[in-house]
Amino acid sequence: MSVVIPNEIVKASGMSAEELMLELVILLFQKDKISLGKASELVGMNQLRFQRLLAERNICIHYDVVEFQEDLKSLQERGWL
Repeated sequence: MSVVIPNEIVKASGMSAEELMLELVILLFQKDKISLGKASELVGMNQLRFQRLLAERNICIHYDVVEFQEDLKSLQERGWL
């Protein structure tokens, strides 16, 4: 499923589409809606870089066993493990 964000919203935000996507992903991560691995994947960053970005914003990294298992599954699906 794709979500289309009207240009009016992007324009009103004063951000590029990429910046808006980053902010949305960070918000979803903060609200425990997506894992660290999924968040970094969605914004096209490796996890370490995404963690640094979160640290720069003083956002706590909540990483539990379930998220670890999701990340392992994701890595296995890509053939990286």
